[in-house]
Amino acid sequence: MRTGGGGLSGHRAAAGPLRGEAGGASRLSVAAAGTLGAVLDELAADHPRLARRIRDERGELRRYVNVYVDGEDCRHSGGLATPVGEGAQVQVLPSVAEG
Repeated sequence: MRTGGGGLSGHRAAAGPLRGEAGGASRLSVAAAGTLGAVLDELAADHPRLARRIRDERGELRRYVNVYVDGEDCRHSGGLATPVGEGAQVQVLPSVAEG
């Protein structure tokens, strides 16, 4: 997700490998700001299947999904309370396991 800048308004979400749950879109626009939780809440309203892949039944981030805000793992910078400011980029990536 990218906030502001470059003529874009709101946040941008790069769905990547989760594209199928986002209607095939590689980027999603959201207007929410403030925290990662607020951004994910808006994504959930528009894309509930995608939201279920990112969050568990309690609303917490699933352990096999990695979420980065400006390149930093949000699990180490506040979780869902991680600030998402103007110009921030958020990436949601499922973990890849080798077997």
